[in-house]
Order: sequence, then C-alpha cells, then structure tokens
Amino acid sequence: MDFSLSEEHKLLRQTISRFVKKNIIPLAEEIDAGEEIPSHLLQDIAKQGYFGIRYPEAYGGAGSDMISYIIMVEEMAYGSMSVAAAVSVHTSAGTMPIYRFGSEEQKQKYLVPAIKGEKIGCFALTEPNAGSDVAAIQTTARKVRDGYLLNGSKTFITNALRANYAIVAAKTDFAKGRKGISLFIVDKETPGFQVLRKLSKMSIRGSDTGELIFEECFVPSGALLGEEGKGFDYLKESLVDGRIMTAANCLGVCRAAFDAGLTYARQREQFGQQIGKFQAVNFKLADMAVDLEAARLLVYYSAWLSDVNKERAKEASIAKLFASEAANRIATKAVEIHGGYGIMMEYPVQRLYRDARFLTIGEGTSDIQRLVIGNLLVF
Repeated sequence: MDFSLSEEHKLLRQTISRFVKKNIIPLAEEIDAGEEIPSHLLQDIAKQGYFGIRYPEAYGGAGSDMISYIIMVEEMAYGSMSVAAAVSVHTSAGTMPIYRFGSEEQKQKYLVPAIKGEKIGCFALTEPNAGSDVAAIQTTARKVRDGYLLNGSKTFITNALRANYAIVAAKTDFAKGRKGISLFIVDKETPGFQVLRKLSKMSIRGSDTGELIFEECFVPSGALLGEEGKGFDYLKESLVDGRIMTAANCLGVCRAAFDAGLTYARQREQFGQQIGKFQAVNFKLADMAVDLEAARLLVYYSAWLSDVNKERAKEASIAKLFASEAANRIATKAVEIHGGYGIMMEYPVQRLYRDARFLTIGEGTSDIQRLVIGNLLVF
C-alpha cells in the first residue's frame, strides 16, 4: 500500500500550482465581483493542455489518469471555485459523454475542438421542476422526419452563456419513464435554442449559470448521443466520476480556507501573542486539519478506484458528501478565526465561505449522497 503520488503526478501538481498562482489567484476577487471569467483565462488553461488531461492523445488529449485529472481540478478550485466550476463542467459533463457514447463523427466535431478550447460545452439536465429527480424531466424530443423536435426548459446550467453546444437530456418516450430519456448534442446557433437569462448567485459567482429554452428546436438524427432511450444509463455512469471530480473541487476549497485561517492565525496578534497560540483558535485549526486530511484520503481513494476500474459508486458519494461538508466546516472556522475581518469583502475568506455553500448542493446534494450510500449498503 502506497499513499504517495508518483513523480509524474508531483510534477503535474507543481506545474498546475504555478499556473494557478500566476494566472488565477490574482484574478479571483475580480472574477467573483464581476461575475465573469475572462475569456482569455479559459483559453490560457486550454493552451496548457488542461482541458484534455483525461482524453486520449488521438483526440488531442494527454491520455492521463483520473488522479491527474483531480489534481488539476483541485488546484483550480484552490485558486478560484468559479474557474474550477467552469473548467470542471466543460472537461467532464460537457465532453465525457461524447467521448464515452458518441460516434466518431461527433468526437471529431465536438470533442477535438473542446479539448483545444475552440468550443466550450455545457450539460443541460436540471429543470425548474426536476432537480434531484432526474426521471421527472419534462423536456421532450419528438421524432420527426430526419431528426427530432426539442421542447422544454433547463435551469442552473453551468457555462450556459459561454457554451458553443449543449448536451441535452430529453424524453423521447414519456411512457417509459427514465428508460425513455435520451441525450442530444445541440449547437448553440440552432433555431429554437435560446439562452433565456443569466442567473446571479451567492456562490461561484464568476461561473456563468443560466436558463435554456427549446421551442420546436429541430436537431438532425446525427445529434442523438449514443442510443435512444439509454440517456438515464449514460447519466448514471457519468455521475459517479462527476462526484469524484466535485469532491476534488471541495478539496481545493478545503485547502484554500485552511491556508487562509492558518496564515491569519500566525500573523494576527492579540494580548501580546499570535492568536493561533490561544487554545480556542488552536483547536479550530486542529479540527480543520483533520477534516482536510480525511477529505484528501477519501477523494484520492475514489479516484484510484476509477483508475483501476473498480466499483466506486458508494466511495464516490462518500467522498463528495464528506469533502463538501468538510469544506463548509473549514470555511466557517476560517471566517471565525478572522473575526470581523472574515466578513469584509476585501478578505478572500468570505468568498471561500460563500463558494463552499455551493458544494453541498451541486452534483447531488448531501442528502442525495446519503440516499445513494444507504441504498448501496442495503440493496
């Protein structure tokens, strides 16, 4: 049993960490306040090859493993959760279904330019009345000559405004319930496809989130991703590694909040000594360190299971549940260590506190993770 990273993984972390410190951290507050990620930053990330870490060299990727991918995601989240959200969705839900289930033509049309950063993808699943209950989606895809007509709406879609295409979940057969769900790739310029509005959020403010509308939106038969009626099965397969990815995001926020709290506890002096030497603060730091280390072990263990192709649904949900709630505990304590400065907008710790709130909701809420874990234990 070896808990250490390989030399290749260590070098990758060092390289990405330098990039984040130089290019993302200096912009993090501006991105949060302005609710927008500069386009050049995403292009710079793409030029480094980070969009293609998990994909084969044949498509322009690096052909690396899941450990490499979550190292990248963790480091991005350490610098800015807004940037990490945009990058994570593009490199997972926005592209992975195409790689796993798409035709060669679809891979060449969407995956190859997406890895280069020439196209950005989004994943349109959630609807106003269908969040955790995926089977309840109301968006329809009615089969017509040479294709399908899409009708419905989607909400809380990350990269909605920036995306060049969307992977859309729609029902091709209502009578079959979840077995009637199919996935489609829809180009943004397709008539009948509209970005209704941008949503303003408390958390991950720089990551654009929007609502999508489909009104008699015609897509050709070639837009169907994989087989008709297999969408729910594809979603289940994609969600497992998506939870590991989100857990890595959580880990990045855990680290950033812990570092902020520890740094301030060492610098701030009251009553003639560093506040970190007072037991009340010292105990907070100890609890934060425990949460951080436990989250790290769970995240990397689930990623390792993915790399060795072992069953990991339960472990992915455990990692996501614990790491997301740990991020909130650590961020809360970091704010408390800062005292009054912790709620001042000029201190990054308040952004970390707000961003942590998203993590127990996105990619399946904490209670959904508990439901998944419990069912896998019992059934």
